Amino acid sequence: MRSGLPPLLRALAHRNFRLFYSGQVVSLLGTWMQQVAMNWLVYRLTDSALMLGLVGFAAQFPVLLFAPFGGLWSDRFDKRRLLLASQSVCALQAVVLAVLTLSGRIEPWHLVALAALLGLVSALDAPTRQSFVVHMVEDRRDLPNAIALNSFSVNAARLLGPTLAGLMVSAVGEGLCFVLNAASYLAVLIGLYRMRVPAITVPAGRGGADLRAGFAYTFGHVPIRTLLSVIATVAFCAVPYIVLMPVFAREVFHGDARTLGWLMGFAGIGALIGTLRLAARSSARGVESVIAQCVLCAGIGLMAFAAIPQFWLAAACLVVAGFGIVSTVSASNVLIQSLVDDAYRGRVMSLFIMAFLGVTPLGNLALGALAEHYGVAVALFVGGSVVTVVGIGFALRLSRLKIQIAAYDKAVGETS
Repeated sequence: MRSGLPPLLRALAHRNFRLFYSGQVVSLLGTWMQQVAMNWLVYRLTDSALMLGLVGFAAQFPVLLFAPFGGLWSDRFDKRRLLLASQSVCALQAVVLAVLTLSGRIEPWHLVALAALLGLVSALDAPTRQSFVVHMVEDRRDLPNAIALNSFSVNAARLLGPTLAGLMVSAVGEGLCFVLNAASYLAVLIGLYRMRVPAITVPAGRGGADLRAGFAYTFGHVPIRTLLSVIATVAFCAVPYIVLMPVFAREVFHGDARTLGWLMGFAGIGALIGTLRLAARSSARGVESVIAQCVLCAGIGLMAFAAIPQFWLAAACLVVAGFGIVSTVSASNVLIQSLVDDAYRGRVMSLFIMAFLGVTPLGNLALGALAEHYGVAVALFVGGSVVTVVGIGFALRLSRLKIQIAAYDKAVGETS
């Protein structure tokens, strides 16, 4: 399908994707507002960097354990109905969080439990959502653009959500952010309900029928395996900077919730630039070189942020780090989705989600503990250093990876 839309927006010519995308934009704005407000509430109640890490761990560790089952179900069952169910539970979680906060009954253990519930739902929702994108875009040439636009919506919300959350928390407290997040799920539920997606079937004999076949396919595919290892490193060492931002805002820069909103907003600017750059690409060809550059940006940006005590200079480093982290993950998503066989798509994307969202809670705990004993600056500098070393290693083996990707592309072309 080709349309009169600008190349940057060409995936929106597909009705199903347009419905999904419009709902996601609203819902993600609420999600980011809730995440920032929840982190601030945790720190306000406990004054503990370790507790921030624990809540982040509870929110994402279930993904590490259960995402493969979510991927398996998304390969077997109706993806749209699975998403309707998971998004409904997410809305209910936000309602409970809002009621407890506004009534003044919220306790730290409530936050841990509700974060864990959201993580459990994400184990089903995230791989299903990732593998569903390809079925909303009839013309596969528009798939990289659709994935990039999805990432753009996440990061546009990431730019606006924390800023709005900071203002609201300062003015009226965290509860209103949770209320708005609960209401935002209506947009994505309406979009999913209005979709008309044909039944998706996998030819007999393809893809196996269990988790073992999905693991064997994924780890036998050298480029996919390599990309997942890079994503896991970034998730463990770099992404946890988000849960440490309240400590930087209050202890390092001597600010408040608005300071936190500014820090998250600057990281969001970098992420937004990265996804716009990716959305402008006409294909997935050569995206492995983009990944090599962006891993280095992520590592170096975090190291510089941790080392610079001046607020505005440090915030500028977050632009670089946000660009690098999100571009690495989004570009890897594009490349993996262009290489994977449809029969394994849900299970492969569940491992992608595990490598990203599932590994992040381990990093949250590790960097949270490191920050508790040695300070947040040291913890983040160490994480950035590890990512930089991995980025150098990825760049050094880039030529061989390109040859491997070309070989897989040729094999897929011969069998399709």
